[in-house]
Amino acid sequence: MYKVVLGSMLALAAVTAHAKIDSGSDSAPTKLNLGGSSFEEQRTAILKDLDGGKVYAEISPKERGDVKDALARISGALQAPTGVQGLNDEEKARVFNDQELVNSILTRAGEDSRLVCTREKKVGSHRPTTQCLTVAERRRMAEAGQDLMRQQKIPLRGNN
Repeated sequence: MYKVVLGSMLALAAVTAHAKIDSGSDSAPTKLNLGGSSFEEQRTAILKDLDGGKVYAEISPKERGDVKDALARISGALQAPTGVQGLNDEEKARVFNDQELVNSILTRAGEDSRLVCTREKKVGSHRPTTQCLTVAERRRMAEAGQDLMRQQKIPLRGNN
């Protein structure tokens, strides 16, 4: 059982590591780096991961559109033959803001997609089971439970 859990965690880590675009270190969170490898390579990898639906599964359709639009704007700005160095200060600021938008959305999605496994004993059993859910799934379950408790109207006893 431990081998299955360990194997699935290693597979998830490999998929997550493949999706990371960083500023020079493999351990940094997802980053779009305009100074490192080719921007078009990074853009292609991000778009592939967005369309795949597994790596960034927790991104809303609106945020997916925002990331794609920002990447398109950056790509358009970098079409100049001189690259980033050929941009004026205003254009550099727009590219930087788009880069930060992409980085913040992809980093948050990576954190929400992180798999967390817990060992729990079910009621009436002494055998613990492993339950693996993403951070976002756990948050949604907690919110759904709170909403259910708010909706329940329990009559008070003794007020007959």
